[in-house]
Amino acid sequence: MKFHETRRILVTGGAGFLGSHLCDRLVAQGHDVLCLDNFFTGSRRNIAHLLGRPNFELIRHDLVQPILLEVDQIYNLACPASPIHYQHNPVKTIKTSVMGAINMLGLAKRVHARILQASTSEVYGDPLVHPQPEDYWGNVNTTGPRSCYDEGKRCAETLFFDYHRQNGVDIRVVRIFNTYGPRMHPNDGRVVSNFIVQALSGRDITVFGDGSQSRSFCFVDDLIEGLMRMMNAPPDFIGPLNLGNPDEFTILQLARKVVDLTGSSSRINFDPLPQDDPLRRRPDIRLARERLGWQPTVDLDSGLKQTVAYFRESMASNSGAGAVEK
Repeated sequence: MKFHETRRILVTGGAGFLGSHLCDRLVAQGHDVLCLDNFFTGSRRNIAHLLGRPNFELIRHDLVQPILLEVDQIYNLACPASPIHYQHNPVKTIKTSVMGAINMLGLAKRVHARILQASTSEVYGDPLVHPQPEDYWGNVNTTGPRSCYDEGKRCAETLFFDYHRQNGVDIRVVRIFNTYGPRMHPNDGRVVSNFIVQALSGRDITVFGDGSQSRSFCFVDDLIEGLMRMMNAPPDFIGPLNLGNPDEFTILQLARKVVDLTGSSSRINFDPLPQDDPLRRRPDIRLARERLGWQPTVDLDSGLKQTVAYFRESMASNSGAGAVEK
């Protein structure tokens, strides 16, 4: 199929942070988009502007339960992605990753749809190899408080490749590294949203550990472009594929950038590092460059300015960061 051929496309987790941006792009291209979400972390506000479009349909559904649809492509993005949310109900989190993958792979098998799995850099755990290439098997704690997410995503990858080998399902697997931008959940506990909300609220900024641990931050627009290129890549390229920004920053550097960009008087405080929190995380994206011609184009300062502007407006309209429209 050609890249811009009109298709019927299912986006699970479509009202979430990444899913809503993906729906925007697909609707704008003229595809018929089915947005499926159970609204545990997704928000109607994220997709409200699409509800009147004739080629957009919202379905409230929990991916743990099977669903019968007729589609050409499936982007499987549904799963809480921040520790606060995925540790709230760890059994449900791993069910969403594993049973959700089984249900969506079964659907893809039945209707002969191409299906893309949004996996995660968390499959690498606390990596002993830096940066992390796709052939690195990871260093993951299988019994810790983050395992419900890490192991759920690892199992989902296994299911995808087994459905491909055994049943010929047309799959794509991407491993997403830290992504940020407008529509992040204000209370998701992730470092970018945490710092911005704290700074805009005039509260102290909480840095875990000594702030020397590092991350790579990819702006959402770049990430969505990578997802769409991977979905429409040649049939012989199924992944897994890293998608992320290889520019690496310490958490303390990020905190100071947020203070500067917000003009906040917030002080930076230090708390103990959570269990199994990776000390370093940076993607090796050579494969994405070579096979997709993809690499991030938005630098951290530019992306943070857009994200700060979003949170500033959102917090003003909601009279505080705690009010989240569902």
